[in-house]
Amino acid sequence: MIRFLTTIFAVLLAGPALAADKVTLMINWYVYGEHAPFYYGKAKGYYAAEGIDLEIQEGRGSGTVTQVVAARSIPFGYVDVPTMMRAVIKGAPVISTGVLLQTSPMSVMGFTDKNIRKPDDIKGKTVATTPGDSMSQIWPLFLKKTGLKESDFKVVSGDATTKLNAVINNQADLLLGYVMDQSMKIKDATGKDVTPIKFSDYGVNLVSSGIIANTEYVKENPDLVRRFMRASIKSVEEAVKDPKAAAQSILDANPKGGKLPTLTEGFELTIPLYKDPTSQSKQPFRVADANMKDSVDLMVEYGGLDPTAKDKLKIFYTNDYLPAPGL
Repeated sequence: MIRFLTTIFAVLLAGPALAADKVTLMINWYVYGEHAPFYYGKAKGYYAAEGIDLEIQEGRGSGTVTQVVAARSIPFGYVDVPTMMRAVIKGAPVISTGVLLQTSPMSVMGFTDKNIRKPDDIKGKTVATTPGDSMSQIWPLFLKKTGLKESDFKVVSGDATTKLNAVINNQADLLLGYVMDQSMKIKDATGKDVTPIKFSDYGVNLVSSGIIANTEYVKENPDLVRRFMRASIKSVEEAVKDPKAAAQSILDANPKGGKLPTLTEGFELTIPLYKDPTSQSKQPFRVADANMKDSVDLMVEYGGLDPTAKDKLKIFYTNDYLPAPGL
């Protein structure tokens, strides 16, 4: 009887168990190495520790995911922030609550055995592009920075798949792509190494992927947003300590999500992109105002962003839901 009463008393003191908040994160595309921290954080219980029951869904492009988040069909998205900016300036009610990739992953890449390692090596080659996509819009700035002219090389155009196949089938020497994405797709398909020439190495930089949420959802759920961002920071910090384990967490959740070697390599290629080029921010997801200003200025000049965006920086992002650095 005493033991029974003690147990009842303990339960009453503990109070009712709180159910975890069910939260969906939609990533920008089919899963690849860049997404490893989210799967790792879920597998390791970092989201659960913050009272979050996380579901990760694959998306079909940053523009589409932004629309889904704007409509409040899901709480969080992981998208290309410059793509989100174009939607926001047109009235989409979304904001980035954390920018993870603060150095641009944009590059021009080809098979390593072709020995194309610097901009001057592009002369006389054929480059595959997708007209109108973000990389094609920034490409002229890369040419300007490196002293290249459009007459220095040939161009073949097509959609994302056509562009990949052009390089794989040797119809093009290079393509415009992300260092941790298209390069790994080519390697998976051919088994051959790819060498990227990164735009950021030649003074071309803008922010890339980050977490977004509907602006009203953020205002209505500030504690949940803080907990989600806290868990996401923990997930990134721990994933970078063991890239292979982080990549394996993708396959544990989705056995058809890729191949472990290239998922690992893709994530390892992503890690340097967390670095803030202005050196003002050290915490994952905390973007410096100067970096965002430079990115918006570049998008206005080359990326088709409305010039009024220069005077509205804070409609695109906030650091208010991140813990103080070091906490």
